[in-house]
Amino acid sequence: MKYNPVPVETARRLFAESGLPCIGNSGIREIKRLAENIEAATGVHFIHMEMGNPGLPAVQIGVEAQIEALRKGVAAHYPDIDGTKELKRESSRFIKNFIDLDVSGENCLPTVGSMQAAFTSFMICSKTHKDRDTILFIDPCFPVHKYQNKVLGIPVEAFDIYDYRGEKLRDKLESIFSKGNIHSMLYSNPNNPSWVCLTDEELKIIGEMATKYDVIVIEDLAYFGMDFRKDYGHPGVPPFQPSVGKYTDNYILLISSSKAFSYAGERVAILAISDKLAQRHYPDLLRYYNADTFRSAIIFGGLHTLSSGTSHSAQYALSALFKAANDGVYNFRDDVLEYGRKAKLMKKALTDNGFVITYDKDLDEDVADGFYFTFGYPGFTGAELVEELLYYGISAISLWTCGSTREGLRACSSLIPNEDIPLLAERLALFRKDHQ
Repeated sequence: MKYNPVPVETARRLFAESGLPCIGNSGIREIKRLAENIEAATGVHFIHMEMGNPGLPAVQIGVEAQIEALRKGVAAHYPDIDGTKELKRESSRFIKNFIDLDVSGENCLPTVGSMQAAFTSFMICSKTHKDRDTILFIDPCFPVHKYQNKVLGIPVEAFDIYDYRGEKLRDKLESIFSKGNIHSMLYSNPNNPSWVCLTDEELKIIGEMATKYDVIVIEDLAYFGMDFRKDYGHPGVPPFQPSVGKYTDNYILLISSSKAFSYAGERVAILAISDKLAQRHYPDLLRYYNADTFRSAIIFGGLHTLSSGTSHSAQYALSALFKAANDGVYNFRDDVLEYGRKAKLMKKALTDNGFVITYDKDLDEDVADGFYFTFGYPGFTGAELVEELLYYGISAISLWTCGSTREGLRACSSLIPNEDIPLLAERLALFRKDHQ
C-alpha cells in the first residue's frame, strides 16, 4: 500500500488491541467502535458506512407532540402495556391507508423499537408448537435478529433469497416447511442489506405456503415505503406497501418509526398482529404463559416481562406522526428520498473505481437506490475488504454477518454528508491505485 491515508502500523496496533478475532467478520457496533478509535488516533476523517442510523432530523410533528405530552405529565404515569388509545387508532388507520390491510387497533401494540417487537415475536412464536423448534430466515438479514434467536436458544434455518426469486421460492419453502420443524419465519422488505424487494407474486407464495404449513410470518417493515421506484406516500391511494398480509392470516408486521420518520432515538415502533392470529388459541402456550391466545401471550408473556410498556411520551409522538400521514398533512416519503439520491452517487463513486454492486438486480430490474446497498471488489472476500478499506478511512460490514452467500459489504447511505461523497470517491481512487 502506497496511497492509504491511515498509517498501517497504527491501524494494526488498534486491530490487535480491539481483541476482535476476525476484523472483517465483526459486528456493526464493533466495526463502528474500531473505526472511531482509528479516527481518534490518526486524525483521519472516516467515511462511516457501517451503521444504519438515520441521517435526517426527527420529524418535528413528533417532537412537538412528545414535548406537549411531557408537559401534560405523562412521564409520571406507567403507560398501558398495549398502548394509548390514540396510537392504537392511528396505527390501525396507517396500516389501512398505506398497506391496505384491516388490522384492529386492539392488535396494534407499541414496542421499544422494532428490535423489541422482533424479540417478543421470536419468543412467543417459538412456544406455539412443542414439536416445532426452528425459525426460518430469508437471507441476507439484519444480523442482530439472528443473534436475538441465539440468545433465546432458538435454532435458525436460512437461505439467500437471491438464489430463489419468483416461482423458485415456492419449491424452496416447500422443501423446508415440509420437514415440520418451522414455527415462524422472518424477512425484511425492502431487504436489509441487499435492498432487494419481494414482489407481490413472491409474497403470495410466502402467504400460501405459510397457510398450508401453519407457519407465522414476521414481516419486518423497518424501511417502510422506501422502494423509491414506486410512490407509496399517499394515504388510501394505490400503490400500497406490499405485504404478505394480502395472502395469509398468519402474519405479524413490524413497523418502525426509526427510518420513515427519523425517530430512532425514542425507540418506538408498532407490532401489529393480524386479527385472526391475535385471537388464535395455541394450547402449547400454556406451558409458559397464563393464557393460550396469541395476543395475550404477546402482551402479558412478552411485552410485560421485557419492559412493562413503551415510553409514554414517545407513543404520543408516533401517534401524531401516523395521524399526520393518515390525514395527508405529512408525506414521509418526500424526506427519505434523500437516501436514494445519496446511494446513487455513492454507487457511482464505487463503480467508477472498479468496485461492483453485489446485489445488483431485483429480478429483471436494477435494485432501487435506498438506505442500504452492497458492493465488492474483485479478488477480495468480504472480510478481507472490510479490513483493507479501514486503511483508507472507510468503514462498512461484511455481508457474511448478514447471512449472505455472496462476498461483499453492506453500505449505508444515511450518515454520509453530501460534502463527503467527493471524499469517498477520492479514497476509492486511492484504493484502486494500490489494488489494480
